[in-house]
Amino acid sequence: QVQLVESGGGLVQAGGSLRLSCAASGRTFSNYAMGWFRQAPGKEREFVATINRSGGLPYYADSVKCRFTISRDNAKNTVLLQMNSLKPEDTADYYCADREVPRTTNPLEYKYWGQGTQVTVSS
Repeated sequence: QVQLVESGGGLVQAGGSLRLSCAASGRTFSNYAMGWFRQAPGKEREFVATINRSGGLPYYADSVKCRFTISRDNAKNTVLLQMNSLKPEDTADYYCADREVPRTTNPLEYKYWGQGTQVTVSS
């Protein structure tokens, strides 16, 4: 059974940092690219960042570029999202997901999803 479990969310002031973690189990983690998405109340789920199977070719949404960094540790079956210079508009539930297809920002192309972790940025 494939499981993705996010952690690391919380409440932070604007300008602060958080590091999200996603622990994967149930299949060979290094065979799958990973992505982070977020969904704010009343809004559609939006792409945040993605990384390929070996940890290369990180790709970011324009809204988080230069502030967020995605990385992975295949030995620990973990993908991370370091979030710096957080803004109130970053407030959302954050989800990790995996994909088998070439790089895409479309959430429909991602197969397995975690349950999400909440991030709240106060002004």
